[in-house]
Amino acid sequence: MDKNTLLGLLLMGVLLFGFMWLKKPSEAELAERQRLQDSIAAVEKVDQQRINAEGNVDTLSSDEIAHLMSVFEAMPADNAVINNEGVMLSLHDGKVSGTVRVGDKTLDWNEVTSSTSDDPATHNLAVQAVQRALDVYAKNGSFATSLSGSEEIVTLENDSLKVELSTKGGMITRAILKGYKTWKTPQVVLFDKGDNDYNFILSNNTQRFETKNFFFTPNKLNDSTVVMNLQLEGGAQWGLKYTLCHNSYMVRMEMQQQGMTSVIPLNITTVDLDWHQKISRHEEGKMFEERNSGIYYKYAGEDGDVKYTSESGDDEKEVNEKLKWVSAKNQFFSTVLIADSVMSTAHMTSVSTEKGAADYEQYLKDVNIRTMIPYSSDKPNPASFYFYMGPNRYHMLSSYDKYSPNEDLKLTHLIPLGWKLFRWINTGVIIPIFDWLGKFMSNYGLIILVLTIIIKLVLSPLTYKSYISQAKMRILAPDIAKINEKYPNQEDALKKQQKTMELYRQAGASPFGGCLPMLLQMPILIAMFTFFPSCIELRGQSFLWANDLSAPDKILQWGAQIPFISSFFGNHLSLFCLLMTVTNIVYTYITTKSQAQSSSMPGMKWMMYLMPIMFMVFFNNYASGLSYYYFISLLITILQTYSCRLFVTEDKVRATMAANANKPKKKSKWLERMEEAQKLQQQRANAAAGRSNNKRKR
Repeated sequence: MDKNTLLGLLLMGVLLFGFMWLKKPSEAELAERQRLQDSIAAVEKVDQQRINAEGNVDTLSSDEIAHLMSVFEAMPADNAVINNEGVMLSLHDGKVSGTVRVGDKTLDWNEVTSSTSDDPATHNLAVQAVQRALDVYAKNGSFATSLSGSEEIVTLENDSLKVELSTKGGMITRAILKGYKTWKTPQVVLFDKGDNDYNFILSNNTQRFETKNFFFTPNKLNDSTVVMNLQLEGGAQWGLKYTLCHNSYMVRMEMQQQGMTSVIPLNITTVDLDWHQKISRHEEGKMFEERNSGIYYKYAGEDGDVKYTSESGDDEKEVNEKLKWVSAKNQFFSTVLIADSVMSTAHMTSVSTEKGAADYEQYLKDVNIRTMIPYSSDKPNPASFYFYMGPNRYHMLSSYDKYSPNEDLKLTHLIPLGWKLFRWINTGVIIPIFDWLGKFMSNYGLIILVLTIIIKLVLSPLTYKSYISQAKMRILAPDIAKINEKYPNQEDALKKQQKTMELYRQAGASPFGGCLPMLLQMPILIAMFTFFPSCIELRGQSFLWANDLSAPDKILQWGAQIPFISSFFGNHLSLFCLLMTVTNIVYTYITTKSQAQSSSMPGMKWMMYLMPIMFMVFFNNYASGLSYYYFISLLITILQTYSCRLFVTEDKVRATMAANANKPKKKSKWLERMEEAQKLQQQRANAAAGRSNNKRKR
């Protein structure tokens, strides 16, 4: 853009601003505008008073009254009732009676149909409510007769689970898990009335029918089975059969129908399913429980993967592949919907409860799942499911694979046990040992202690090897220092490295000898890190001062929020975490004191002391059982270190190194390549020096 263009734009802006300033209304003009607005308001007020004096301005037309009577005629004579958004009307002996509620006012049917009223505004709203109700009944066609009714609760119960079903929507509205409690209630209510609803949406070519709007007729066949049924026009029926499996957390849900081809044409091959749940909070530590809650789902097929929405915040996913099951999961309990066939696609949203909201302390997340299932109106049982409503207990979830004989449900993946290697360690080693110990001991603190001892004993050869390697490196430190002094220049780096490696080879030592055994132990440490926070067996189990080994053992709490720190550390101090930190600092001191390089690398030394403090900040909010395990593990490691020093003296190590030095050594291929590289570098250096001398002579 050139200078003339910029100048032109500037002048136009000045002119526009000046025009607006000149056209600004005066105070007199503003006063006149206000007077006109006040006059209009006064006229409107007079008109409203005139309307109130003359009577109401809206009534039901003759066609609407006829439509109302046709709706009643389509209903059973003993249950001719319209109940919709405050409209409660019934038909007796050919006469309509009832009430219409508008806000905090209730009008009798005779008042609604009257042509005059002392309160026309309320009267008009009542008429509009009736019109909306008639519109709803018209849109629901054959299902319209089920829009009215009274809600009933039907209970199914076994030794493990109690569920309540509502005739409004024909759905499970409450689930209570027996044998479990929260930190403040004597039982775990997985979800309560209003927290869980699901809705089948059937449609024909012109209408959509949402089952949540209908009142079902219950037929309890026995203590474990109930059929929720809708009786439609023309003898058609549609319903849901629920069966609570014996001594199980599974509920079988089967879609049943008869004569539905007159309502839903055969060209409709899918039914939408909307499922919504507010995931309830059950643990005292809300922050960590929230991190482990969200939507989990499995792709259909034997090799189908288990995926999940983000657990750290809000998330939305669109899945275009077939699914076998979807779940609303929290840290220790889950609600899982398992399809006998498949669910075609799914749209999922997971929203964390907003801080400061009235229900923030009660719920973790609000999840919504919308999917499609195969459907045919001519099949008596077009779709069926299992609802799992229970704990995330490994062996229990594994046993439920029998409910899908042709496919591994992988329900155990609801338990976050780490990536494949760490998960394999947990499922193949840790959990079997943990369960075996549980057969002999009932105190889980003692079980963790014995489990830690077993793990440390198995890993003791690696610990011993690491200690021997560190001792060798400490003994070789003076010789390595002499090599560094002999070859201080950068051009001698390869030769220095060659001499150093030759020294290692003769002594049978390796700079990586101490690190490699520790690295081999890391998968177990990480596996335990994922195991303890997910182990429901520890939930509610006390040990020493810890009331719950699955939660932090808080010995000190405060109310103040520390920016950034509180989001990780929390507003408390955990004693097991503190003990772990102190033990870790002691172990760091012992380790750095025995390392030859500690005096020459003070920065690295203090970094090693800083790591335990960082771990304390990180682990303070984790399960006390995890901190207790690391605390015991570090104590045993310290004891092993001192045991090695007691039985393995430096004289023995020197004797072993001397014996290795006297043995004939075959050069390794790596050492041969190092020598060749050193020779090549020397030749290049000599050639460069020769060229430099020739230039000086010229």
